[in-house]
Parts: sequence; C-alpha cells; structure tokens
Amino acid sequence: MKLSRIAAFSSSLLLGAVLALTGTGHAQAAQSAAAVDYVALGDSYSSGLGAGAYLSSSGSCKRTNRAYPALWASANSPASFAFTACSGARTGDVLASQLAPLHAGTDLVSLTIGGNDAGFADVMTTCVLQSESTCIARVEEAKRFVDSTLPSRLDSVYSTIRSKSPSARVVVLGYPRFYKLNGSCIAGLTERERAAINGGADHLNAAIAKRVADHGFTFADVVPTFTGHEICSGASWLHSVNWLNIGESYHPTASGQSGGYLPPFRSAA
Repeated sequence: MKLSRIAAFSSSLLLGAVLALTGTGHAQAAQSAAAVDYVALGDSYSSGLGAGAYLSSSGSCKRTNRAYPALWASANSPASFAFTACSGARTGDVLASQLAPLHAGTDLVSLTIGGNDAGFADVMTTCVLQSESTCIARVEEAKRFVDSTLPSRLDSVYSTIRSKSPSARVVVLGYPRFYKLNGSCIAGLTERERAAINGGADHLNAAIAKRVADHGFTFADVVPTFTGHEICSGASWLHSVNWLNIGESYHPTASGQSGGYLPPFRSAA
C-alpha cells in the first residue's frame, strides 16, 4: 500500500511538471481571461485622446485602439468588450451615457474620471496664457473643488457602477504628473507653475484614491510608470501644448497609453 501511494504521488508530480512544460497552465489562464466581460468607462485618458488613430465610429469621443482598454482587450480576448469612454467626459456624462453595457454579469470595469470636473483643462489654459500668480491661484481653486464637491460626484458614479454590476472588479486609474521638475525645458511655464500643477494632480489622485478605497474598488496609480516620462524629461509620454491639435495637449501619447497606463491596469485587473 505504501509503495502504491508513493507511485501515485510521483505520478502526480510528473503530471504537474508535464503540464507546466507544455504550457497548459498558461492556456487555463487565457481561458480565464476569455471568460471576462469587460467595460471601459471614463474620460479622454481612457478613450485615448492624444494617442492618435481615432476610430471614426467614436466621433468626438476620440476612442482609439491605442488606448489602454483596447490594448488590454486585444491581449486578453475577453468574452465581451464594451468601450464607452469619451473625451471630455465628466462624472455626469458617465452616469448619463456610458453605463448601458454594465449588467449583473460584468466581471471587469475600468475608469478614469474627475479631471474634467475639477477643471484641469481650464487650469492648463490659464497657466499657459496668464501670469504665474494667476496660474497658481487657479490650481488652488481646482484643489478646493476637489475637496468640497468632487467626492460626492465620484460617490454617485461608483455607487451606480456597483449597483449595476455587483460582482465586477472595478479598477479606477489616476492621472500622471505632467512635469519633471528641473528638467530639460528651457521655455514655457515657470518651475513654480510646474510644481503647482504637479501638486494639483497629486491632490486629485489622493481624493480619487480615498473614494475608491471607501467603495471597495482598486486604485491604479500611474504616477510611478510615468516617472521619467513627464514633460521636460527628454523622453515624454505626454503631449505639451499641441498647437496643431490643441485638444491633445497634456494627454498621453500612444507610448503613454501602452507604457504608462496599460501596466498598472494589467496588474490590477
């Protein structure tokens, strides 16, 4: 009896080794990913504005297959993929027009939202066109909005997502810092302005992360992956002011989507 048990145990070990060598474990992981119903929501940082090759069917939403949700879907072949993120979206737009694909069987949701509510496009316009003191004051105004008004708006979005998809894994991604301080830029904004803008991004990320944690979702921080690839780094994954396509200014390039956003999402998903 003891010998037969030893033989059976050895056979089990051998089978496990064979499965590992033949890649069966990888196949099972792929099958698991293929069973996922995935919905990608959010603003321009999720639609892929700045990465180019926009899908004509997406119109002004500027969705692209170079955006991190589409890259993840291409690599993992989920059972279904709904891509409703839209450039310019605020929390109210997500609630009004992006949630239709969510259902009780949705397994995975990704989202970036909050930057437009906080007025960061106007912040950047102010900082580019007006004085240093006006720029810094506008950043502080945005931070006050983040403290006073944004949390309840995020709560509305997160609660609605959970009510529609009670079992989904929800990954909320943050925003990058725009500037490498004391970097290679020799013109443009002052270092005080750049530091204030980075501080505004950190403030926004912290507020989002707090609401995400309170709802039991996962926050994926993109600041580490963009470090070394900010504007003024010499290897930027973000557009600075793009006068040919002003809407792409301060948005991730295709490299920013694949190198800055995709890895944190892949780890969290």
